[in-house]
Amino acid sequence: MVTIKDVLQKKILVLDGAMGTMLQRYKFKEEDFRGERFAAWEHPLQGNNDLLSLTQPEAIAEVHRKYFQAGADIIETNTFSGTTIAMADYHMEDLVYELNYESARIAKKVADEFTRKEPHKPRFVAGSMGPTNKTASMSPDVNDPGYRAVSFDELRIAYKQQAEALLDGGSDLLLVETIFDTLNAKAALFAIEEIKEERKIDIPIMVSGTITDASGRTLSGQTAEAFLISISHIPILSVGFNCALGASQLVPHLEVLSNKTEHAVSAHPNAGLPNAFGEYDETPEQMAQQIKEYLEKGLVNIVGGCCGTTPEHISAIAELVKQHEPRTLITQNV
Repeated sequence: MVTIKDVLQKKILVLDGAMGTMLQRYKFKEEDFRGERFAAWEHPLQGNNDLLSLTQPEAIAEVHRKYFQAGADIIETNTFSGTTIAMADYHMEDLVYELNYESARIAKKVADEFTRKEPHKPRFVAGSMGPTNKTASMSPDVNDPGYRAVSFDELRIAYKQQAEALLDGGSDLLLVETIFDTLNAKAALFAIEEIKEERKIDIPIMVSGTITDASGRTLSGQTAEAFLISISHIPILSVGFNCALGASQLVPHLEVLSNKTEHAVSAHPNAGLPNAFGEYDETPEQMAQQIKEYLEKGLVNIVGGCCGTTPEHISAIAELVKQHEPRTLITQNV
């Protein structure tokens, strides 16, 4: 069986685009999020995209199919907020295992469909592990800088539950993504290492941070190099950046990673920066033109899209990567 490590040696892999952007096209209302099962839920549920894996599973599968049809090699599970910490907003902490398991199962079923049809192009499922809505490094209260809304151990436990369900549901790898606080990510990586030890398995791990503004730092204050050093003690498949910035703004930060790491480098930027209405205007052609710079400079091994990107964006990127060789790995031991 071909592994993702094998394929990475041979070509640039294409990651999917935004799940949220695609789900907005369905214009789901409160009753659609609830479905029959949660019709009597006491709290509002609209906006809980992860829940749609239970109440609108066909829509989730359809989004995955569209990204594979566009040329993606890897799709992400619909589990960006799939921790007890994030699900507390909807009072759905008890559903976390099921949400992650079902999301991974749906994604894996679609991936297997495409791999069967095109065995020469194996498809992979990345279990998406988002940053949660709390930060372990900083206080949310300006009047109490020593206060923390969440502890490392609470994060570790929450991430472990999520990762176990994602693996049980069939994820091929885990993607710790949109990291604005490296301490949160360390909790996730620690939890994954625990699972690896307990289950005696090797799990490919993608790690993707977020540069939040023009300062070139994460929200918790780290530069690209500092972020890389902070997570380099863990055996990972790839390190990269996603979200917050458009493709062109990511170039200098990807150059730092590419020059400093022995691992594969990933990038899935937004479709430009949001306009005054919070919408993304960058066309697939415009985004592909910017990502071309990544490829010409040999900066990446995995590339896809974040906020505002659609199958059309991924299709343009997939066509582009066919013309380029992957970034040379400093060591073959990814």
